[in-house]
Amino acid sequence: MNLFIFELTLRLIHRPFQDMKKISLLALFCCFHAISFSQETDSQLVKNTIDQFFQGMKKNDSTISKATLMPNLVLRSVMKTKTGEVQVSDTSGSQFLKAIGTPHKEYYDERLLSYDIKIDGSLAMAWTPYEFYVDEKFSHCGVDIFLLIKQANGWKISSITDTRRKADCGK
Repeated sequence: MNLFIFELTLRLIHRPFQDMKKISLLALFCCFHAISFSQETDSQLVKNTIDQFFQGMKKNDSTISKATLMPNLVLRSVMKTKTGEVQVSDTSGSQFLKAIGTPHKEYYDERLLSYDIKIDGSLAMAWTPYEFYVDEKFSHCGVDIFLLIKQANGWKISSITDTRRKADCGK
């Protein structure tokens, strides 16, 4: 009988420690999962903002694109001239919105091939290789670099820099 009571006492004493281990591990897992989920959610929101920007361009609807932009957006393009010199061209956000909002027959389709998104607090950077089509005809390729800032109403694009080339596009 004494042996039975001794074993029962050991089990009762030992069991809460096992339960506490399980609870502690579960709590730790939940914390890491919540942090990971938060980062994944911000990455997805950044991607969604970029996708919405290009949906507006493809639909010739500047209001769709404008909703993703911060005031004073600057778009910068880096390309080489026929002589091999590097040329940098700046376009204001308002010039860009006017260009995509002005009716034209063809549609512009910038197809992003992948997203490499980095986030630090309220700042995000996205590196996105792309192919550009006018209607269904290939025009050029390059890389877009987006800088986004998290605002009260979501992620907003503060600047875009892109490269443009016709060669080495895998076409």
